[in-house]
Amino acid sequence: MLFAGQGVSGVEVIVVDDGSTDGTAAAARARGARVLSGKPLPPGWLGKPWACYQGALAARGEWLLFLDADTFFEDGGLRRLLETYQRTGGVLSVCPHHAVVRPHEQLSAFFNLMMAAGTGAFTGPRARPTGLFGQCMLLDRAAYFGAGGHVTVRGRVLENFHLADAFRARGVPLACRLGCGCLSMRMYPGGLSDLVRGWGKGFASGAAKTPAPLMALIVAWMIGAVSAFLAPAALAWGGPVLLIPYALYVLQLLVLLRRVGAFSPWAAVLYPVPLVFYMAVFTRSVRAAKGGGVVWKGRTVGGAAGGGGHAG
Repeated sequence: MLFAGQGVSGVEVIVVDDGSTDGTAAAARARGARVLSGKPLPPGWLGKPWACYQGALAARGEWLLFLDADTFFEDGGLRRLLETYQRTGGVLSVCPHHAVVRPHEQLSAFFNLMMAAGTGAFTGPRARPTGLFGQCMLLDRAAYFGAGGHVTVRGRVLENFHLADAFRARGVPLACRLGCGCLSMRMYPGGLSDLVRGWGKGFASGAAKTPAPLMALIVAWMIGAVSAFLAPAALAWGGPVLLIPYALYVLQLLVLLRRVGAFSPWAAVLYPVPLVFYMAVFTRSVRAAKGGGVVWKGRTVGGAAGGGGHAG
């Protein structure tokens, strides 16, 4: 029942119930999943690494697929993912396609773009990823446990970036793909406050793990985007030619945003709105990383003190 329309069989599905209160465990059992009640959080662990590690220990298969609870496969998506892994080997990570529904979710545009760009996997035809996507990771159990698994990242908010370091140190190749037509996600549908807290809980930490040359390119691109929308303000002395950079950024974003999510064309045309939102939330994330962290689902995540948080 869980994988109807996927074209695969013999898949073991394990759901780790990390203290959920929204009926996830009951829904998973009703659909045939094996539900594990998460054990108490050990000292020094955050919630997601601990849940993933418990699931890996319980799994019986040779391949391990880690998925966030807000992801879902498109028809045939799981089959396509497994076929791709047969070609890549190593660790295959997928950035889910963002299923954008409510108007406030359009504000995620630049977060999705930066999430994809931050891995370094899409900067050119021969680009090699330096990070992984936390929502989807497929690998064989020997590579997982050989690199230490989630034990090595037990206290990390964005464990995916630090896991990439552990795998590279063991010589395990990394591959990243975009999930359009394969894997999708729905992020922070609860409202604007969830969107702010959700993206803010660790985005600055992810930026800190981005290699300096790649970060320099990203910053330069964003400075250009800001300059392009400020230029029309100078029309009084510069003329309509100053609209050309803005138009070029809009055209580029129309293409890029379709690759990462179901964003409206208006998110590109009016891109200063999601860009300013991104900058504001990113600034908030930096302050939280230096202070007490962000409260997310009743738990404090991403503070300078580390260890005491619990990322669900």
